[in-house]
Amino acid sequence: MEMICCNEIDEYVRFVEENPNEVDEEIKLLIKNIVKPTLSRDDVFFDGEMLDKAIRYCEKWYYKLFPYQKFAYALFFMYDKNNPDIVIFPDILILMARGNGKDGMIMPLANFLQTHYYGVKNYHIDIVAMSEEQALNSFNVVYNMLESNKNVMKKYFYWNKTEVINKITHSILRYNTANAKTKDGKQTGMIIFNELHAYEDYKQINVYSSGLGKIRHARTVTITTNGTVRDGPLDEKLSMSKLVLNGEENFLGLLPIIYKVNDLDSVDIPMKKFLKTGNKKDIDITVWCQANPSLRYMPILMNELIRDYIKMQKQKSYRVEFYAKRMNLPQQDEEQVVTDWKCILRASYEDVEKEIPRMTGNVNGRLAIVGIDFASLNDFASAGFLFKRDGEYIWRQRTWICAKSKFFSDIKFPFDNMGQEGFEDFEVTNKDSIDGRDMILWILSEMAKYNVVKIVLDTYRYKLLEQIFKELGITIETKQNPYGLVRMIRYPASIAAIVAPRIEVAFAEGKINIGNSAMMRWAINNTCVKDGKDGNKKYEKIEPKLRKNDPFMAFVAAMSVQELLDEEVIYAYV
Repeated sequence: MEMICCNEIDEYVRFVEENPNEVDEEIKLLIKNIVKPTLSRDDVFFDGEMLDKAIRYCEKWYYKLFPYQKFAYALFFMYDKNNPDIVIFPDILILMARGNGKDGMIMPLANFLQTHYYGVKNYHIDIVAMSEEQALNSFNVVYNMLESNKNVMKKYFYWNKTEVINKITHSILRYNTANAKTKDGKQTGMIIFNELHAYEDYKQINVYSSGLGKIRHARTVTITTNGTVRDGPLDEKLSMSKLVLNGEENFLGLLPIIYKVNDLDSVDIPMKKFLKTGNKKDIDITVWCQANPSLRYMPILMNELIRDYIKMQKQKSYRVEFYAKRMNLPQQDEEQVVTDWKCILRASYEDVEKEIPRMTGNVNGRLAIVGIDFASLNDFASAGFLFKRDGEYIWRQRTWICAKSKFFSDIKFPFDNMGQEGFEDFEVTNKDSIDGRDMILWILSEMAKYNVVKIVLDTYRYKLLEQIFKELGITIETKQNPYGLVRMIRYPASIAAIVAPRIEVAFAEGKINIGNSAMMRWAINNTCVKDGKDGNKKYEKIEPKLRKNDPFMAFVAAMSVQELLDEEVIYAYV
């Protein structure tokens, strides 16, 4: 069987083989498990002539392309030999660090795909971004080129500050930042999702994607750095990418071109000698090239990275952004967060790579503690059951959300996924407030399965539910009645000081099991740990209005009496 030959692919593969330390593992896996097998397939047609036209057009009207960019361009022109209207890779992810010229890489090619050289009529291209600035930066790459070459380009294009229209193919390039609901049903040839790391849900993505499939050569291109939003669309796409990069069947035609530094410890290597000598010649850029493939060709980018690295050393608040956006290694501020994202994922999944959920196992009849937390019954409320088995804390929760909360529409959580896998442990009510009775009745119905020893909540929450507890005959723990079921925490701040270190260690040791709960992962990630004036730890929301953490705080309430799950029970009153 004859292999497809492409000089641009061959040259870059050779570069990777000759410079293995300059390229991250994801690029090596891309070549091994996706590119080379594709070149060997007898059902793939590669349009090398069209690639040559694209490179000539882009380099004539824009700028000289780097080898890794030509390599990526080549993979756009792979088609199904039996149906050339279908591309082999309809879903393309390009992830590289800030400053590498993402817009400069994708926009010249997008402009070429509008032209009669490409020859697809009505091949409309939508740039989609969360902010007008992001979308406009991409669009202006093409707009500025046309303005600089008016005399020639006016023969082929109409353009204004919002659209570029090819006169021959009628293909429109446009940018979008308006309300996604007004854009449904567009017939689009290619969608460019700019900076996917900023998206916290799929509302805008799904609306624009619905117009694909009606035009030949339909493609989605995601071009982004990493960021600080966790468990959003980018993390999900990166999770899918891991599977296909490791050789799993690629039914979706995903092409993940991922540039990132392989590990955190390597980031410091290029600067160690320079920080002692101050001589830039002592900087070895090899490792940084893993996330910054343009670095060897762009001395300006090198200067920016050096300044940002030094800034990160002196300004700790910049650390999270530097690692996420300059090295594509998302980190959280370890002095603030409850635990890092890897530990949160490990609490959800038995196998993080394959997303195999951690199971509860048979806990019927086991000792259990119920934790309850809410800020207000017209906002969020959470309750859950805590078990302990073989040193592992198992937590299963339920959350109630009031859709009439004044903040509901601004909360960045995918409520529309309710009922799907990973989104089964919450419900949204359209009533004016959450019915506390519904929450308590849910707890009572679940309690029939387990041996519940305590229901724990703080004094403020108890007073709001007191009448319901009394009506349902649920007893309160007091000094006179130590066996009462409901325990009130009178000083929540002191409980956090005691529980925080235990929770931190349990996360680090992989001893917390929350199951596949997107709601719980979100709540943990929304919580920070701060040192009070008395030196004790306390939990706070990272952002007070929109980053809810009630599910996690219900867990904290239950953990405050976790010793009751042991065989020996010692009562302590707070």
